[in-house]
Amino acid sequence: MVDITLLDGGMGQELIRRSGDTPTPLWATQVMVDHPCLVSSIHRDYRNAGATVAMTNTYALHRDRLVGTALADRFAALYNTALTEAEAACAGHGRIAGAIGPLVASYRPDIHPPAAEAIPLYTEVAKLLAPRVDLIICETVASVDHARSVLAAALPTGKPVWLALTVKDRDGTRLRSGEKLTEVLPHIKGASALLVNCTSPESVTTAMEILPQGGLPFGGYANGFVEISSDFLGENPTVDSLSARSDLSPEGYAQLAMEWIAMGATIVGGCCEVRPQHIATLAHEIRKAGHTIV
Repeated sequence: MVDITLLDGGMGQELIRRSGDTPTPLWATQVMVDHPCLVSSIHRDYRNAGATVAMTNTYALHRDRLVGTALADRFAALYNTALTEAEAACAGHGRIAGAIGPLVASYRPDIHPPAAEAIPLYTEVAKLLAPRVDLIICETVASVDHARSVLAAALPTGKPVWLALTVKDRDGTRLRSGEKLTEVLPHIKGASALLVNCTSPESVTTAMEILPQGGLPFGGYANGFVEISSDFLGENPTVDSLSARSDLSPEGYAQLAMEWIAMGATIVGGCCEVRPQHIATLAHEIRKAGHTIV
């Protein structure tokens, strides 16, 4: 029996579902302005479901995402809001992970900025997060270059850094860039954990066979989308172009995540379309198997 870290589930989709607002390219950032305390309510629901790590609602909070919007001059203030919401919900229970999503767009390594441009931008974000979080989680990392840049920015903070890579929906052996997942392993020095996120659960299972080669604690948290659509890979995407799977019940998701644990994963949770009820069911199954959630 082993200790399992249980992450929370998706934030952006849950915010849109509860707010009733039409999704925009600003995603969950605008919701924080229009619906104060809704983020902390969701954090709290995940905590009550059994999650021991709350990921801040900062995934899409980058300067490039705010250009040309009414929020362009509120960058630091929005970080303060997101961190305050997480702190209010956790209140000494569990850990807070400062989330750093990709620059420009998710799943688009072809337009990710070069290191000389990306590292300063990621560094600014990491410095805003570090004083108020327990660890930094670099999410949906889609290429080797992306991994190198975000780690170069996050590691100097001195906080533990978890690297969460995103692989193809139908091929868990390859990053979204097309590079082999193994190609990132020589570049993870200094990271404290290696994860796969925001892809199909089946691809996470495939990746679980490769991640142990990194020599770090590993795990995964999948999304519940049918597939990342070609429409979503265009400019200014919104989640309206993505469809949720109808076959991923809380019980079904928990069964898949328990397979990852059987393969050696010690960090599991959920991404987009994985809700508090999924996390609650997974927590139950983890404990039923005799593991301890830490």
